[in-house]
Amino acid sequence: MAHDHDHDHVHRQGHGHHHDHTDIDWAAMAPMLESEAELFTSMYERALGWLAKEVTEPGLIVDAGSGPGVVSCLFAETFPGARIVAVDGSEPLLERARARAERQGVADRFGTVAGELPDVLNELDYPADLLWASRTLHHLGDQRAGLAAFAARLAPGGTLALMEGGLPARFLPRDIGIGRPGLQARMDALEEEWFTKMRQDLQGHVAEPENWPALLSAAGLKHTRTHSFLLDLPSPAPDRARAHVVDSLSRFRDTLAEGLDDDDRATLDRLLDPGDKAGLHHRQDVFVLAAHTVHTAVRPA
Repeated sequence: MAHDHDHDHVHRQGHGHHHDHTDIDWAAMAPMLESEAELFTSMYERALGWLAKEVTEPGLIVDAGSGPGVVSCLFAETFPGARIVAVDGSEPLLERARARAERQGVADRFGTVAGELPDVLNELDYPADLLWASRTLHHLGDQRAGLAAFAARLAPGGTLALMEGGLPARFLPRDIGIGRPGLQARMDALEEEWFTKMRQDLQGHVAEPENWPALLSAAGLKHTRTHSFLLDLPSPAPDRARAHVVDSLSRFRDTLAEGLDDDDRATLDRLLDPGDKAGLHHRQDVFVLAAHTVHTAVRPA
């Protein structure tokens, strides 16, 4: 299931993803999803370090909407005594997750379950001590019901951790010297419109204010906590970050750019032109700055 709300149209930042679009070739997209999640590893490590202070020695950790398993394997590293189960709707992505676990020497306590959330969680043999859902919930039509299903799979005293919300990623200064200043803000507005329509088109869609702590409480969970984590890769961006920016803006150009005016589309085309000295491939002011937010709550013992 789901993925990022800053480039959700493919998957907002590589962890979790949306399987409603059955024409998407997830096996072909897997390398991109994996590289994006790897780029954000330092941010995920800080988030998991925070969780390690919140959760006492979990026996079973479930990564609901795991994608290719980058974060699943970070959980195995952060919690060396835990068993990890990566859950996803794409078997090709789970194959990559298992291969990563093997490479990292944690395959003996790493499992996968294929199927669509939330129903697939009923296939788990044991309740979870920690259930992690990174930008997964917002791809369920009824988020309140989805949260209730997640909470039901927790052991007494278990923790549900949602990565939802945060801030749109920034890649360039407001004024880049070509075109009209504020291009990314206008792109953000189009993405927000797309995200709203995506939610409305989901089967069983229920409009729900995105007050995650209140929704966690409504699911019967206690002790809600919220913390945001920053990814700050300053300019000039390293090659891997630059490639991520090029890929993100290319996906926007392919899917949403018709909503821009002619001048903004021309600027975007220049940015994506490898031969243009003002483009992303050559600019020294390219960076990656993003903030993701984690909300946690506990099932009463």
